[in-house]
Amino acid sequence: MKAYGATNDNIKSFSQENVLLIPSALDTLQYIYNLLPSFIVSTSYQQYIHALCDSTGFPYENTYSTQLDIDKYTLSSKEKIRLTEIRREIIDNPEFENLDKIFWDEIPKMRIGRIMEDVNPIGGEGKKNALKDIINKFQFNALDLVYVGDSITDLQPLKFAYESGGLAVSFNGNGYAVKESEIVIMADNTLMISIITDLFNKSGKNGVLEFINAFIDDPQLALYNYPVDPQLTLKFPSMSNSKIGIVNSDNLDELEEESLKYRKKVRGDVIGGLG
Repeated sequence: MKAYGATNDNIKSFSQENVLLIPSALDTLQYIYNLLPSFIVSTSYQQYIHALCDSTGFPYENTYSTQLDIDKYTLSSKEKIRLTEIRREIIDNPEFENLDKIFWDEIPKMRIGRIMEDVNPIGGEGKKNALKDIINKFQFNALDLVYVGDSITDLQPLKFAYESGGLAVSFNGNGYAVKESEIVIMADNTLMISIITDLFNKSGKNGVLEFINAFIDDPQLALYNYPVDPQLTLKFPSMSNSKIGIVNSDNLDELEEESLKYRKKVRGDVIGGLG
């Protein structure tokens, strides 16, 4: 990125032009934020999260992301040329042995290689640590936690939420996310996340699980028999392309397969196929 002219400003500008939200995501962010303390914990660079917050009105101070100040690093013309050569070498030979040599041997010996030491991606363990930081900072109870994730970087925080007695939710997740979740949501919109969070706030985890079992049998009846926010209930008929399940050993494989189909349908085969 540095070799091809990336700066803090143009990373943010690019991010602002490419913030993609699935239907009702903006409504869900605003609804949940007004309902209870809410946070975004993301592996994305801080510039993208800044752009996301600018476009949605979500407070940046309630976010955790990968910190990157690319402007503070200088790149010599010699290393810039070498990095552009490395790009071509990776395209021509993407084998692991070649990648290991480049990323663990050659680049660390460059001056610009310092960036790889300094930047600490908020991956799986980093996301779990972010949850612990939120809980400690605001003196929350871990069992009051609802965590929604979709990929391998959410594995540890989903597991932490579940083992703490909170609610671990996979939303159009891949196999990694589904395996560590208690609830699986598959949808082309985020309305069900709003419904689940609303019920969790009113009735706790057991209330959510009871609702889901009733919803699987008769969605409309469940929406009217449980204390779902009427505003959300009214939206459901026009946004009803949603499926939900409670993970157990009998249905795990089926939910994994079905969730991956939704994931690829909503996010596309390329992004949907990522870990």
